[in-house]
Amino acid sequence: MKNQQKISGRTFTLSRPSVPQHSAFVTLAFNKPYGVLSCFTDPEERPSLAGFISVPDVYPAGRLDYDSEGLLLLTSDGALAHRITDPRHKLPKLYWVQVDREPDATALACLREGVLVGGRRTQPADVDLLSDPPSVPARPVPIRYRKSVPTAWLRITLAEGLNRQIRRMTAAVGHPTLRLIRVAIGPIMLGDLQPGQWRELSQVEVERLRKAKVNARSITHSGSPTKS
Repeated sequence: MKNQQKISGRTFTLSRPSVPQHSAFVTLAFNKPYGVLSCFTDPEERPSLAGFISVPDVYPAGRLDYDSEGLLLLTSDGALAHRITDPRHKLPKLYWVQVDREPDATALACLREGVLVGGRRTQPADVDLLSDPPSVPARPVPIRYRKSVPTAWLRITLAEGLNRQIRRMTAAVGHPTLRLIRVAIGPIMLGDLQPGQWRELSQVEVERLRKAKVNARSITHSGSPTKS
């Protein structure tokens, strides 16, 4: 079934596949657009998951900020949600991050080794500078553009999830985040899902999630090559 949702002046054509009733639980991968809350209701009536997902009894396993985009997992399986979100079992998450100016070797080393965020040092992260911008859909609200200030794309993998962590990390080394897209959670990749679209995970994918090891390098890197 096709439907449409309008956000920040952009109309999304939504794909709403039916969910086969072959399992007691349902787990979905959703490409959350920019400007959408990671919840189903909002007292301020801002765009939420309710405008995109009508599958009953599924809830977000984790969150993705209103101004961030990309992969969000939803499930009706409480044990799986706990496996995905609990700090003791935190799965690595892979992001494409567009920042102001190109970070030098010192800034990249700081991001990799950990920076102070809210009085605590972040855990080591896997950080690469991409040689070419990743192929991503246009955002409904364009990033801030300054002709005299170039931008760069980073590939960052984290095994922890502090509040707005990546934005605070890149700001700490002098490279504010302009756009942030999550492309993987553990072994589950965003793939070719377009903003506003979702799909059901297979039983094989769910089992891979359950058995995934907590390792920032356990995600298979995809996308643009990195600079040496």
